[in-house]
Amino acid sequence: MFEILPEHITKELLLVFVIATIIRIIIWIFFGYTIYSTLKLVKKENQNILPGQAWFVAVPFFNIYWNFEVVRRLTDSLNNEFYDRELEVEERPTQKWGMLFAWTFLLTNIPLPPFILTVIGILHLVYFITYWVKIHQHKALLKLHIERFGKDYVSERNQYEN
Repeated sequence: MFEILPEHITKELLLVFVIATIIRIIIWIFFGYTIYSTLKLVKKENQNILPGQAWFVAVPFFNIYWNFEVVRRLTDSLNNEFYDRELEVEERPTQKWGMLFAWTFLLTNIPLPPFILTVIGILHLVYFITYWVKIHQHKALLKLHIERFGKDYVSERNQYEN
């Protein structure tokens, strides 16, 4: 099998690549779980993405496209939920960092000169971590509100509108 590899790619280098790929997929799975568990806290009528669809962020290559969908749909879902619960958060929660994450991820998958890829890769890592933290912060806020007021909380304003 190793005969088909170019001479400068050793077995050790190939092993490092495989291990790095496995670690990256595991990180995506944990990231998908954060999105999944956040969406599970959002009422069904406010969800613009099903919680089970969050796992697609762990599918290599497809996630280049799916990251954009998750950012848009998760933002809309959180926006709807926070509006219903009358929680004061920034408008379009997580969208800014999510779009920066999705665009830099897309750019890291385009063959560019190594220096540019390194800079984009560092930016992507920063935006990825920041986006993940923002999702987790909104999840914690939502969880706290649910523990205090219940999953089916409807604000007084919304009771009169219906």
